[in-house]
Amino acid sequence: MPVSNSAHANTINLAIRLLLGLIFLVLPVLTASAAMNIQEVKSDKGITAWLVEDYTVPIVTVRFVFDGGASQDPTGKEGTANLMAGLFDEGAGELDSDAFQIKLDDVGAEMSFEETRDGFYGTMRMLAEKRDDALGLLKLAIEEPRFDPAPVERIRAQIISGIESNARNPETIAQAKWRKALYGDHPYANPENGTKESVAAITQDDLRAFHKAMFGRDGLHVAVVGAIDAETLKRKLDEIFGGLPEKQQLRPLADVDLKLGQTVEVNYDQPQTSLQWAFPGVARDASDFYAAALLNEILGGQAYTSRLYQEVREKRGLAYGVSSSLVDRRHSAMLTVGTATRSERAAETLKIVRDVVQRLATEGPTDQELAAVKKNLIGAYAINNLDSSSSIANTLVELQLDRLGIDYIQRRSAYINGVTLDEVKAVAKKLLSVDPAILVVGPALATGGKG
Repeated sequence: MPVSNSAHANTINLAIRLLLGLIFLVLPVLTASAAMNIQEVKSDKGITAWLVEDYTVPIVTVRFVFDGGASQDPTGKEGTANLMAGLFDEGAGELDSDAFQIKLDDVGAEMSFEETRDGFYGTMRMLAEKRDDALGLLKLAIEEPRFDPAPVERIRAQIISGIESNARNPETIAQAKWRKALYGDHPYANPENGTKESVAAITQDDLRAFHKAMFGRDGLHVAVVGAIDAETLKRKLDEIFGGLPEKQQLRPLADVDLKLGQTVEVNYDQPQTSLQWAFPGVARDASDFYAAALLNEILGGQAYTSRLYQEVREKRGLAYGVSSSLVDRRHSAMLTVGTATRSERAAETLKIVRDVVQRLATEGPTDQELAAVKKNLIGAYAINNLDSSSSIANTLVELQLDRLGIDYIQRRSAYINGVTLDEVKAVAKKLLSVDPAILVVGPALATGGKG
């Protein structure tokens, strides 16, 4: 995904950059030492933001997301969201690309956009004294992006070059087959960057239509952290986002069931084989989500102490690392396991992972394992999610997307501590007793060696 897309995009005034860098280095220490007060701010036009005021350092971070993302790419023009993400600092309103970049440099702000499967994100970080000018540029970028021919063709060429470069990469080829095997014809199977043909087919009118459809206020979620008060933010929300259409125009997408119980082999003669497993997952709003989250930590989510790490890495040295994770998308959820090993030991690794999974599904975890991962999940949250203005803003946006409530951080520990051993055993049986989908990238396996 493009983040900085022109030769002059990295020419922000050096002194301002150094100051921002020093501020971002010291901010984790400062935020960790103070209780975080999250305020809900609602503008006159009904735009809601979560705000954490912090005047310790003179910066403001704005993070926002629109529902939609790459799953909304038009058929045959996959990669539209990705291409659009690279163009918001390439001219807006009356400012062409060069003029916009000069203005951005002058105010010392950092602005970026990126897409995911289910959302289109934007971020701006700025010095508080330059706030009004910086936010004026953000308003211009999101309301009146130009999509001029020269920048469009330059960013398109960069994306197509990347696609062509990756076209011979075994992992890229494998992941495309993996998505297709798991998701079938659902948009989740499409490459976020698109294909060479689909990216070439995207027109300026397509970009304008996509922007208009996605940038609607009813699908907007905003978080702001830093040196700005609630009353000022209330006005700024309408200034920045108030001119956007009230409603998004997204096409409805169906939920998709993973196509499990299959092995996908992508055969290459190489010394290392990469392995992935897909098991059923749990939706974020499911009653057994926290039990599943704890199960994942025990299985492979907790570095160095998980069962998979102990059996695959520590005891046998089969891989440098092995891990599991819960993947929760708006229309699908899964629990994944991934590792890579020497090709001559791939079949052995598959068997060990299968044995670990089957034992956990049958017996469940121990009291000691559950107590340890509860402590870790609770204790690591602030370090992983609240250690800088950017991470706080991102966390607040994600909490809004998951509809968890403004006081979720205070309630979270109780949810985790409330999970019983029997509940984790039940979700282990539910998820891990299912025959998974398996991806093998490397030399062909001997018959019967597939876990």
